[in-house]
Amino acid sequence: MTKLARASFRERIERAEEARHSPLATPSYPARRLREEADSDHRTPFQRDRDRIVHSKAFRRLKHKTQVFIAPEGDHYRTRLTHTLETCGIARTVARALGLNEDLTEAIGLGHDLGHPPFGHVGEGVLDACVRERWGYAFRHNEHSLRMVDAIERINLTEQVRDGILTHTGPAPPATLEGRILKLVDRIAYINHDIDDAIRAGVLRFEQLPRAEIELLGATGSDRIETLVVDLLDRSEKAGDIVQGEEVGGAMLRLREFMFEQVYLGPEAQRQKPRIERMMRALFDHYVEHPPPALTADATDEQRVVDWLAGMTDRFAIRTFEDLSLPQGF
Repeated sequence: MTKLARASFRERIERAEEARHSPLATPSYPARRLREEADSDHRTPFQRDRDRIVHSKAFRRLKHKTQVFIAPEGDHYRTRLTHTLETCGIARTVARALGLNEDLTEAIGLGHDLGHPPFGHVGEGVLDACVRERWGYAFRHNEHSLRMVDAIERINLTEQVRDGILTHTGPAPPATLEGRILKLVDRIAYINHDIDDAIRAGVLRFEQLPRAEIELLGATGSDRIETLVVDLLDRSEKAGDIVQGEEVGGAMLRLREFMFEQVYLGPEAQRQKPRIERMMRALFDHYVEHPPPALTADATDEQRVVDWLAGMTDRFAIRTFEDLSLPQGF
């Protein structure tokens, strides 16, 4: 058997990308990192980023962080981890079909929600309100995701992955087409899987979904994702950018607005919100008075509080609140 050579790994990857990728794709080399380091002889820089994210503590905690429903009883509801994996699957499909860099797309997808606090949209809103009231600035999970990989986990990701994590939400456009894929696919994924979970939980009935949008996009989650992805591929290929068609993109945005009104900020979320707010504010006030352990060597007292709360899983936050609130036996 002929011996497999690894000595020219970078050269082979560069040749393969030149042959296979679109001219608009982000090349895997050279790696640009905050701290310079030698390249691997068997993984591209973006594959290394992917592996570092997957092996991080922040990534493991995503399995116990709420996507939409707080501490659901059923085993089939999404968590922040399963949302991340579903997003990555769709994003890689789009990247491959457009001849873009799959490894970069996957690494951004795996890291995009590492800084998300517990209890989903409600938890982020409460933490943001606490930080604004106390210190006068905003908490944004995308910014904290970048702090998580840079300062807390210190996994020295490439510049392109860091940019994609930071810009996956908010007004700033990603610097790469792979980052633009993730920014759009994140919405495609969560809108559709959250509809599935909301119907499973009895928060929505299928008949309540906007009829015109469902007729255009599809009756099932897989049908809607297929419609959205095909439209995205067709329009992006023609535009040389990551874009949606006006009709399909507009339907998706209207479906998103419906989900915010009926689910994310709807009656069930509002029913849970006072409990989450009471708990998160109590924890915030406690840690302001008694700063938790520092997660970085140079953390200010403000950063210690935010780092600790944003890193909590739902169950750890609940357990800590109970420990602080309930009488302890001797």
